[in-house]
Amino acid sequence: MATSTETAGTGWVDKYLEHVRVERRLAARTVELYAIHLQALAANAAEAGLPLDRVQTAHIRRWMAQLHGAGREPRGIALVLSCWRSFYRWLGNEGLVGFNPVKDVHAPKAARPLPKALAVDDAVRLAELYDPEADPWTEARDGAIVEVLYGCGLRVSELTGLDARASNTARGWVDLDALEANVLGKGSKRRIVPIGSKAAEALRDWFAVRGECAALSTAALRDPAGAAALFISAKGVRMSSQAVWKLLRERSLKAGLAAPVHPHMLRHSFASHVLQSSSDLRAVQELLGHANIATTQVYTRLDFQHLAKVYDAAHPRAQARPEGTRAQPRPEGTRAQPRPEGTRAQPRSEGARAKPKNDDNKPTK
Repeated sequence: MATSTETAGTGWVDKYLEHVRVERRLAARTVELYAIHLQALAANAAEAGLPLDRVQTAHIRRWMAQLHGAGREPRGIALVLSCWRSFYRWLGNEGLVGFNPVKDVHAPKAARPLPKALAVDDAVRLAELYDPEADPWTEARDGAIVEVLYGCGLRVSELTGLDARASNTARGWVDLDALEANVLGKGSKRRIVPIGSKAAEALRDWFAVRGECAALSTAALRDPAGAAALFISAKGVRMSSQAVWKLLRERSLKAGLAAPVHPHMLRHSFASHVLQSSSDLRAVQELLGHANIATTQVYTRLDFQHLAKVYDAAHPRAQARPEGTRAQPRPEGTRAQPRPEGTRAQPRSEGARAKPKNDDNKPTK
């Protein structure tokens, strides 16, 4: 039988989840993850015989160590701690606890791998893929999905949340007249993303055949919100993120790419290629919908890798000079750079003679 303390703790969790859903307007998936993490916190506290308002920093550290020992990645532990920290901050604001036991607890440091982006040629090859043997309806839809993901840099949840037309209930939509996509991103933040000519062309091709889905009319009666989606399945309802992952994997293999492609790889490719061409970090931040520019700055490391490859391939001093070749002579009238102070000239080879010094006041002999 649940004690009054456990009941109160459960009530706190429920109220907090309602707070983040209604007041903070976090995404539904984020609220689901918060519920999972807080259930784990309540279970740990119950196992230790503690109410949630009696949890100490030492307990949090021990539970974090258990997560690490169970093989949880540092990034995953950081997300759990962030949830717990926010929960106790809210309890403090409500006057239910005297301090935040998670405040000074940090996840183990983790290496920050670079985002995996496609080379420009590979991204174009994937976007231009056309399979004449595939079903024309499916081919038009899948081609438009690739073009929108790569051409607009959307998250897969943003893509699947798009509707075919604007409405009061639409999470997002495309406007081909204005060449814009109205997107609902993380934290329920809206942004407008331009649609390029290739993506617009692919979307027009898709709109031309979208209504040919046999199940669409039935689905519209059963699930109007699902049938209003821009990208629908053969059943006439909104495509899932998993379905987009699967079709991208299949198309990347058809295109002959070295590794399977996932939706976020196209987002990384979009950001990297725009940054390589424009060097406008702030614009890329706006296009991606990043709240913090530090999140966007990771793409500058990809841009530097690209520049380093160009340097290695093109700069005459980047590679060792092949044996038997000579350095190019300096243009007439130019002078050699002065030797750094404290360095010595290399000794002449045996038998070599020094050239006579030409002094303006003394003729050479």
